[in-house]
Amino acid sequence: MANIKSAKKRILVAETRTARNRAIKSEVKTAIKKVDAAVAAKDAENAKALLRAAISTLNKAASKGVYHKKTASRKISRMTKAVDSMA
Repeated sequence: MANIKSAKKRILVAETRTARNRAIKSEVKTAIKKVDAAVAAKDAENAKALLRAAISTLNKAASKGVYHKKTASRKISRMTKAVDSMA
């Protein structure tokens, strides 16, 4: 355990950021799973609506630094390709 005040603060800040990042990553994963489920069910309209929501969620995560910009872009690209292949 840390003895120095600044080190104690760093531990608390790291815990806070870890919790925030974990929540955001969970939200993104859930959005992606919903899109994948709609694609698997061949529900085109629902998939397009869920895709828009997932893209928004991913872009927010990327702008907050939870995901790298190119990682978010790759995930969006793959989801979009899957949804477009249904039509």
